[in-house]
Amino acid sequence: MRFWIVMFSIILVWQSQAQTNNSQKKSFIVGTTTDKIEIDGVLSEAIWSKLTSAKDFVQYFPSDSIPAKAQTEIYMCTDKNSLYIGVKCYAEGNDWVVSSLRRDYRAGGNDNITFLFDTFDDGTNALYFGINPEGVRREGTISNGGNTFQDFSTSWDNKWKGEAQKYDGYYTAELEIPFSTLRYPNPSKKWGFSSYRFDTQSNEISTYPGVPRNQILFTLAYPAEMIWEEELTTKSSVVSLIPFISSGINKDYEDATPTDNFFELGGDAKIALTPGLNLDLTVNPDFSQVEVDEQITNLDRFEIFFPERRQFFLENADLFGQFGFSNINPFFSRRIGVGEDVLTEELVQNRIYGGLRLSGKLDPNTRIGVLNMQTASSLTQGIPAINFGVAVAQRKIGARSNIGLIAVNKQTVDFDENLDTLDINRYNRMVGIDYNYATRDNTWSGKTFVHGTFSPDMAMAIAQGSTLNYNTRKYGALWKHEYVDEDYNAEVGFIRRTDYFRINPVAELRYYPQNDFLNNHNYRVEADIFWRPGFGKTDHLYSAGWGGELTQRSNFGFNLNHNYVYLFDPFDPTGTDSEELEADQDFSWTSFTANYQSDRRQIFSWSLNPYIGEYFNGWRYGTGGSFTVRYQPRGSFSLNYAVNFFDMPHLDGSRETFLISPRIDYTFSKSLFTSLFVQYNSQDDNTNINARIQWRFAPVSDLILVYTDNYLTGDVDPQDRFAFNVRTRSIVLKVTYWLNL
Repeated sequence: MRFWIVMFSIILVWQSQAQTNNSQKKSFIVGTTTDKIEIDGVLSEAIWSKLTSAKDFVQYFPSDSIPAKAQTEIYMCTDKNSLYIGVKCYAEGNDWVVSSLRRDYRAGGNDNITFLFDTFDDGTNALYFGINPEGVRREGTISNGGNTFQDFSTSWDNKWKGEAQKYDGYYTAELEIPFSTLRYPNPSKKWGFSSYRFDTQSNEISTYPGVPRNQILFTLAYPAEMIWEEELTTKSSVVSLIPFISSGINKDYEDATPTDNFFELGGDAKIALTPGLNLDLTVNPDFSQVEVDEQITNLDRFEIFFPERRQFFLENADLFGQFGFSNINPFFSRRIGVGEDVLTEELVQNRIYGGLRLSGKLDPNTRIGVLNMQTASSLTQGIPAINFGVAVAQRKIGARSNIGLIAVNKQTVDFDENLDTLDINRYNRMVGIDYNYATRDNTWSGKTFVHGTFSPDMAMAIAQGSTLNYNTRKYGALWKHEYVDEDYNAEVGFIRRTDYFRINPVAELRYYPQNDFLNNHNYRVEADIFWRPGFGKTDHLYSAGWGGELTQRSNFGFNLNHNYVYLFDPFDPTGTDSEELEADQDFSWTSFTANYQSDRRQIFSWSLNPYIGEYFNGWRYGTGGSFTVRYQPRGSFSLNYAVNFFDMPHLDGSRETFLISPRIDYTFSKSLFTSLFVQYNSQDDNTNINARIQWRFAPVSDLILVYTDNYLTGDVDPQDRFAFNVRTRSIVLKVTYWLNL
């Protein structure tokens, strides 16, 4: 089996990169100016009428073969300090859809325009900036060529300006992006550029210079060229300080511990060493007390992934976190600052003293990153001090491919081998190599990697995986395989399971009918099969489905599935702490699943995801979904839910799980936001209430006040009087300020 893994990897790397796109690229000139431009959204300055625009947007939806109905004109110029963008977005009326005034909005279902800047013109990485008719802004990063939805990130924040103005039949906007915000080669003669726009009134998505329907909207495979009228030589060097202060109280009523009052002081510094290379420093970074994880119904036998929310780890997260697959990720920053209490065997926060990150471009083809973090020890909990080190390097190969190297080291400090309670390795290390492949027009793309881990008491163990994706207008096909050794142990990574070999082929047939009801649909078959070396098949999912998108922007899907699972350990498939199924037996079952998402442009939108069918040795019925009522442009009320009913012969009676999450978001202005988020989860007998108010008093500078309650909401003893069944309660105040020196 390993022979075929190696052979497939060799074939993938060997794939020819000769496929090219010889069509002439669209281009436009970035002019220069010495005039003062006031960022008010009004294109009144004389420079705008002197520039040649990037125009002639083409449709992406509902078709990709005709000019856009709602056309757009983009103008750009620069002075010594900033890049200026002026844009005019035409429409069929004045009924703009804007979901809220909160920054970093979701583009779908709203009127907005986004600009993508591939500053190194490598078709691999880009920064994006967006604005809507109310002047609400968003920004983020795109990595790995924008080939998957995981390559799109909203986590990057920085200082820039943007305003918009609405008129009869169009809106205009002005943006000022300081060069200190950007990373680019010095000097620069041209950048890669693309743009996409959502226009709700014409029910149209349009792009410049143009993206085929079978490609992801934000792909970097089809750029235009923005050419500098005068060669860009401005240096982007700047030093930014981002201190924070947080204070609050925590009370654990369930364990009856004293009230914990805390005061934290820390911060980050950003130092642009070169136009492409940045040094980030952090002292006492926070644990994201102002963010809350969204709960889920957990019916899985393996660990569930929750994303990183701490600001320091978010920037350039793609560079460090892109290796492997999402379920075989050798570096997961959420592992830093978490330790296991040897007495309670629970995960607890472990203070981070500080750290540094050096990341960016050495040259147009080479990207590097170095991360080092130091955590504190806790002798009472049996947690030693640990140093975390990560080094990565990525080199562009050919048109849009690259090869990357990664090394991760988790090293205990002052390790005491005589402490029996310390069930921890002195060190855990990982090394790996990834090859990311994409043709110029993105018809073929893929990845292959080999990673190895080793510890003091364990020789090197291997994880290997490969994908190859074929994507055309008519056909889609994916091959994916994985192998993870029994002893593979990436302690700083996210590895869902070990000791298996997996294949996951997918095939898709696509249609684009010309009618007013159904815009596109596809037929899809998929197999997902696991084997354990020396044992045989342990799991499979065979699925056949039909799905598509209606002309009015709702989408649907239906799937018929067959599952097989062999249990090596006892397992409760209901997730309700009920009697477990015994180990060393197998189960197979058939089920039907579906999904529907209504048109999110409407004031009321909803989704539904039903499940019905067999489940292990019994039956399961359930559904999940959401509905949202928008009171634009101020905010929305939404409700997410998941309900499951289980009829299992090994249980005395039926079981059910409920997850209900209502949320209210209200924006008083573009700088003052509030939200109320309630989560009830029957699996944990817990209700969580999270109320938050955020004031953005200066660019990328916030005052955030958060109140959180956790309640016991299962079967409660009426004689139990701990604070009306309150489990924990906290209030946190955090102030962050961004200062450019």
